[in-house]
Amino acid sequence: MDFLNALVALANYVLIPGIAYGSQLAIGALGVTLVYGILRFSNFAHGDTMAFGTMITILVTWAMQSAGISLGPLPTALLALPFGILGCILLVLSTDRLVYRFYREQKAKPVILVIVSMGVMFVMNGIVRFIIGPDDQSFSDGPRFIISARDFKRLTGLDEGLGIRTTQLITVITAIVVVALLFWFLNKTRSGKSMRAYSDNEDLALLSGINPERVVMMTWIIVAALATIAGTLYGLDKSFKPFTYFQLLLPIFASAVVGGIGSPLGAIAGGFVIAFSEVTITYAWKKVLVYLLPESLEPSSLVQLMSTDYKFAVSFVILLIVLLFKPTGLFKGQSTT
Repeated sequence: MDFLNALVALANYVLIPGIAYGSQLAIGALGVTLVYGILRFSNFAHGDTMAFGTMITILVTWAMQSAGISLGPLPTALLALPFGILGCILLVLSTDRLVYRFYREQKAKPVILVIVSMGVMFVMNGIVRFIIGPDDQSFSDGPRFIISARDFKRLTGLDEGLGIRTTQLITVITAIVVVALLFWFLNKTRSGKSMRAYSDNEDLALLSGINPERVVMMTWIIVAALATIAGTLYGLDKSFKPFTYFQLLLPIFASAVVGGIGSPLGAIAGGFVIAFSEVTITYAWKKVLVYLLPESLEPSSLVQLMSTDYKFAVSFVILLIVLLFKPTGLFKGQSTT
């Protein structure tokens, strides 16, 4: 019985949150890795692109809620998500046309584009804060739990309860669908194959008649969709605050680099590595250990390796280790050094 209680506590506080957070990071990292693999630069504006797409989704969600439009048991934000994606696509295509295209035509070095993307990041951040404000915004509705800890305790008779939030299940299902669609697009469609060819060998792709501007446009459209979906899922699961999305850039980049930047499969794996690293290192293990250890060995402290206030430091440390010892990442992407 104690073992089952320990297992439930582990699932409730580590496994389920880790899977949900890992899914959000994986979708975000896919956007970063596509920009790096195809457009050849690290897009530091990606976190604020997520914030912008999510902001549009929230504004449309609020409008739908006011009009009495809903999805029943599912969050209304899922109905507003296509509008958020469309708004984000218009933003990134406009940014590319007004900013990045000039530097691309000048054959600017990747480091120049990185600096330019940092400028774009601050502009986007300012726009989002100006429109929706700097504070936490809640936009989730519908049933909060699929199963609550209280119901689980009553059904099983265990001391520990397992609570699965609706947003956590939606996050995992959406991530599976998005990843499946992305891999189908890249491997089975003509546009996807063109993007892969352009990523593998730009000169050869141009000689074979691939239109580079079309590849760039398709890349930004996919990146905008991924950014909005990742941002909305994160906002539904936790809450929306513009500065949080700026901070999310670190674990998202860490996910892309750990998996192998430029490798879509690596971005997914990296997302879960970073998520579980953050969750396990900042979790207070006393609750689990109390069930597993004899009473004489029960810990008096929380057995927490690091406070949750420093969870992003975990991403930073992992990123440094990977860059020092395996810069190509787990799936041998392009070297970041």
